[in-house]
Amino acid sequence: MTAHVLFTIFGASGDLAKRKLYPSLFRLYKAGHLGEHFAVIGTARRPWTKEFFEQIVIESLGDLPDNSRQAHAFASHFYYQSHDVNDTEHYVALRNLQKELGQQYDTQNNKVFFLSMAPEFFGTIARHLKSEQIVDGQGFERLIIEKPFGTSLETATQLNNELSETFEENQIYRIDHYLGKEMVQNIFAVRFANIIFEHIWNRDYIESVQISFAESIGVEDRGGYYDHSGALKDMVQNHVLQVLSLLAMDKPASFSEQDVRAEKIKVFQSLKQQTDQEIKQNFIRGQYTAGSIDGKDYPAYLDEANIQENSQTETYAGGVFFVDTDRFRDIPFFFRTGKRLTEKGTRVTIIFKQAEDIFGQHSERNVLTIYIQPTEGFSLSINGKEVGSHFALTPAKLDFRHNATALGNSPEAYEKLFFDVLKGDSTNFSHWEEVKASWTLIDRIVALWQDNQVPLHLYPAGTMGPQAAFDLLESYGSQWIWTPDVWYRERGLLK
Repeated sequence: MTAHVLFTIFGASGDLAKRKLYPSLFRLYKAGHLGEHFAVIGTARRPWTKEFFEQIVIESLGDLPDNSRQAHAFASHFYYQSHDVNDTEHYVALRNLQKELGQQYDTQNNKVFFLSMAPEFFGTIARHLKSEQIVDGQGFERLIIEKPFGTSLETATQLNNELSETFEENQIYRIDHYLGKEMVQNIFAVRFANIIFEHIWNRDYIESVQISFAESIGVEDRGGYYDHSGALKDMVQNHVLQVLSLLAMDKPASFSEQDVRAEKIKVFQSLKQQTDQEIKQNFIRGQYTAGSIDGKDYPAYLDEANIQENSQTETYAGGVFFVDTDRFRDIPFFFRTGKRLTEKGTRVTIIFKQAEDIFGQHSERNVLTIYIQPTEGFSLSINGKEVGSHFALTPAKLDFRHNATALGNSPEAYEKLFFDVLKGDSTNFSHWEEVKASWTLIDRIVALWQDNQVPLHLYPAGTMGPQAAFDLLESYGSQWIWTPDVWYRERGLLK
């Protein structure tokens, strides 16, 4: 498929566009999914020329192009317009440029709009796209928007209403870039293409599920944004719950967008609405203090740049969700996400129930781990017989990781998501019903945290979070399977 399409990127001078969007579009170009019949309009406040914009695009590609001729050929499809999102005349100029490029590149009136800007501008842009007839009903017209989608159910609803004045739900693509990652999509294959898992993926055989989104970095240069968001809104409301929906959903009738989405929405609508007391017990917030790991010292969150004095913003969020369906009722879905943890890693761990003992000796639980990043693959721990004349059980691990070649050829998340938008496939994007249901629960947690009805637990930088998060799992008779901090402690590298 070689697309006929015109992209318009609002916020074209931003970091996301340079780090992710332009390289992803180039990968589609290099793979033949974009050819001669595409163009890109970049808009931002800066007064750039087309030539300068092209150079920015070329520099963003790094070593992806085979040669400079290929890089320049790709960049020649990029055009720039200085733009004030509140100025109607700028939209008139944008419409005229769109018509000109549509004819020049034979885009067949197909249009994709990417809003790489602060959410407070989304409604304004959408209204002008309609009023100035940039969205005109000819060809396909699709809107891609970045997270966060609102900061609460109220603001998300307002934002959705504003967008819905111009775009239908099936035209709106709310990005969660984790859904574009290879191993997140591999969850479908592991679950539904293997009969050994398909029939035991339920409360009768699974004891608990663990979802970890760990970051070893601090807030870096995002202090100003992060201090008004925190881990719960930044990671749990979207990434964690989206992954949970893939793990907890029933088998769809087919692998079509409509059938997959219907099952995901059921999961979101079946999230147990815990009482205030249950929320206080089951959700942990933490904030990192100064710490040292592997000989490196790190400052406390409160000493980072652009953080308010005595900020109560959480850099760690952990807890347990329940899904009230026949498949998973009463089975805990533990999660944790945080800054300045021991290691960077995103993984899902499925702990199966203990097998009935006929040997009179201890056996380990079967554990399936899905590695999402930085390594990709999965492992399954089983019990086997120890070599020797006597009968003794010993754990064994079946392990698969993608090699470097496979990883190098796999699509980067934004490339995959762009490709899905061109196909009109919104399977790996967030539907409004999913967003609404997730905010309904997250809002209640936020309210209790903001009223300080739950303590803010401190944890040293370099550890895997506050002790309260470990105590929570113990209260359910469980414990975290992935404990990279133990390795460092055993070697005296983490106090």
